[in-house]
Amino acid sequence: MKILMVCLGNICRSPLAEGILKSKIERESLDWTVDSAGTSSWHIEEIPHKGSIAIAKENGIDITNQRGRQFSVRDFEEFDLILAMDSENYQNIVQLAKDKLQEVKVELLLNYAYPGSNMAVPDPYYTGDFQEVYDLLDLACANLMAELR
Repeated sequence: MKILMVCLGNICRSPLAEGILKSKIERESLDWTVDSAGTSSWHIEEIPHKGSIAIAKENGIDITNQRGRQFSVRDFEEFDLILAMDSENYQNIVQLAKDKLQEVKVELLLNYAYPGSNMAVPDPYYTGDFQEVYDLLDLACANLMAELR
């Protein structure tokens, strides 16, 4: 299973989601791949936001080796599941899909925590609430793993 987490800038939400899911995968010894990307090009090659790094570290997760990158149409071929943090990210991704087979790979991550809700992961770049975002991502990633196993 290859999973891609996607937010706007790839410095707050998606790197944190990548780190959380990777840590769960490692504990379960699963042969899955997780990566993250942003729909914008604003933070290419930057490390995650200091708030994401700090909350990850508080929870025993190191995300300092991640670097921001922009979502690419090649990601549709590379990944089995593409998880967007909010509806704007979702729309930006599916607009790049060449067909329905690619489009159905894209889902909102929080639907794994709150099925059918289409809730957005709040962007802590603006809210500053990295704990809330961590808790939401952790719940969604745990449910995602349970469903996919």
